[in-house]
Amino acid sequence: MAHIELKNIVKKFGSHTALDGLSLDIADGEFFVLLGETGAGKTTTLRLIAGLEKPTEGQVFIDGVDVAGWGAAERDVALVLQQYSLYPRYTVRENLAFPLKSKIRPHSKAEIDERIARAARTLRIEHLLDRKTDRLSGGEMQRVSIGRAIVRKPRVFLMDEPLSALDAKLREALRTELKNLQKQLGATFLFVTHDQIEAMSMGDKVAVLNHGRIIQSGTPQEIYNNPRDTYVASFVGSPPMNLIDGKLVSGRAVMTPTTFELPYAAPAGMASNPAEGQSLVFGIRPEDVHLEAGAPVEAKVHDVENHGVEKILTLRVGDTHLRATVPAQTSVVIEDAVRFAWNPQRVVLFDKASGRSLRHSA
Repeated sequence: MAHIELKNIVKKFGSHTALDGLSLDIADGEFFVLLGETGAGKTTTLRLIAGLEKPTEGQVFIDGVDVAGWGAAERDVALVLQQYSLYPRYTVRENLAFPLKSKIRPHSKAEIDERIARAARTLRIEHLLDRKTDRLSGGEMQRVSIGRAIVRKPRVFLMDEPLSALDAKLREALRTELKNLQKQLGATFLFVTHDQIEAMSMGDKVAVLNHGRIIQSGTPQEIYNNPRDTYVASFVGSPPMNLIDGKLVSGRAVMTPTTFELPYAAPAGMASNPAEGQSLVFGIRPEDVHLEAGAPVEAKVHDVENHGVEKILTLRVGDTHLRATVPAQTSVVIEDAVRFAWNPQRVVLFDKASGRSLRHSA
């Protein structure tokens, strides 16, 4: 286990800046998720911690020690990749044993056997130990890749989108298994993904990365309920937060005068209060939009998505579209006229020009 800290990291590849002033603090024993789109700088961050890249500027600390001069082997971290890093002609047992035969950290045969047996039990791959890895399914191969990391008992587990090549059902199962594994081991995990469902369901803490910068860091609930800007609001959540242009007029949210107006309740402790008539973006989660007879706004049903336990409706008000999550038994069809309201306590205000939430200080 280890405490990881990155301070003001800049990483350049020629004229391209992959990371720009990035700072992270990952507590000992924490499951920390770095969430971002392709090209955001997630893998570069992992490689810097692993010692496979050196920062152009800034410092990497492991347990309070600056590891700038340490090589990858000295840092004692395990990297699990999307592509299974296995030897296809070796058995599962031989693949698991391989990292334990390092000249830097040699182990006895008895200890190797004990570590393999424990990892195999933990990952439920005991029945595969004598099978060649080129005869395994994708999920089995990823379990073996994780097993290769576990047997080493590293200080830190670094996971680079390890589930993204798997089918949806297997991804869901392995999400639960990985989270349980982290709790069992009490280990520090840094997991990077572009999948916000993985981030929200697995992370103790989540950091949203965009163009090499951390936009927001916090618990999944903090980021979901109180996004720092419109980028985070639109990226985190499935379906994402509705973002609707409008203004505050006499304490009401006005998107289109008379046809699209809703009540608004200002929360306590807002970092800055909007001016009357200021151009704003109103953010509201789909689950906080409610269909009600006699509600203030009329809309047409533009689309209906059936998700089994619920339906996601796309509502159309003039040229504006927004989504509402409703119970599965709600009976609507496309082009039905419905009336809706929102929960005014759950509205997030963003400055139209900067995209920043008014709840957060600049």
